[in-house]
Amino acid sequence: MITLIRTRTLNALRGSLTEAETEAEAARAEAELCLEQSGNMLDAASRAEDAAEELRAALDKATVDVARLEGELESLRSQSLLDTEDRQALRMLLRTTRMHNQRAQRVYVLFHHGDLHSVHPTAEAAEIAAEAEGAPRSNWTTQTPGAALPPASEVTWRVQPLPFGTTTA
Repeated sequence: MITLIRTRTLNALRGSLTEAETEAEAARAEAELCLEQSGNMLDAASRAEDAAEELRAALDKATVDVARLEGELESLRSQSLLDTEDRQALRMLLRTTRMHNQRAQRVYVLFHHGDLHSVHPTAEAAEIAAEAEGAPRSNWTTQTPGAALPPASEVTWRVQPLPFGTTTA
């Protein structure tokens, strides 16, 4: 069978074919553009996923660092409290040592009518010894170092501080 096509129909078909080829070419170009964009998007998504993994790793490391630093801070706080207690104890020991050193550098001599009666580590101990011997509990005066001494006959009981290694006249 032979088919007869009219020229107008043929021209219309050729126009449709050209139009379809143009549309197909545009669709191919659009498809290539979409493929290229999807490739770019896949690359961007891959880079974003890599960045997210790096950020997760950095977050995990920061979390570990924070926990370690909190532990160190707690340790330092307790160490600081111990240091404060140690300093307080050292101050107390230093004060006690200084008191003992001061006492060790001088003695308190108790005189009765100018005669040596006894030697004591503190003025209070000398006064207690004099009171035990019958001295009155009031009107005590302790001789200060370097002050002039009244005559021994005028003073019944006298406490005089003396540094170690000296003698009285």
